[in-house]
Amino acid sequence: MTLAILVFLFFVPALVFRLAWGFVATPEQVPRWQRALAGWLERIAAHLRRQHPPVYDPFTTLHVQSRLGKVADHMRELEADPHTYARAERLIASGLAYDQLLAEACKLAGVEVEPHPKGDGAERFREETELASRGWAW
Repeated sequence: MTLAILVFLFFVPALVFRLAWGFVATPEQVPRWQRALAGWLERIAAHLRRQHPPVYDPFTTLHVQSRLGKVADHMRELEADPHTYARAERLIASGLAYDQLLAEACKLAGVEVEPHPKGDGAERFREETELASRGWAW
């Protein structure tokens, strides 16, 4: 019985003192209760500022599809006509414009555009097949 009283008299006040000391911070430490409160408020703020997926205008999508079709037709015409003046430069410029429109279409369709060198045929093919699998046609 005296052992229980001795434990109670020495360890319970020490435990209470330790818990109280946990709420007091040194000048270079942030108190635990402030860290816990900050984490709790951050979770609430993250829940409140939930990101909603952007809604794209279908006319923007239609415009990009029609531009893709026009640029692709222009490139086919350039490739078919061997007597075009500065044909190589026009094909390069048209290809870069086509790649830019493909990147914009991928953004609208939710396709990830990977970093690649300009005019990369493999990346262009991947983007075209991804867009075609999502129902895009041009």
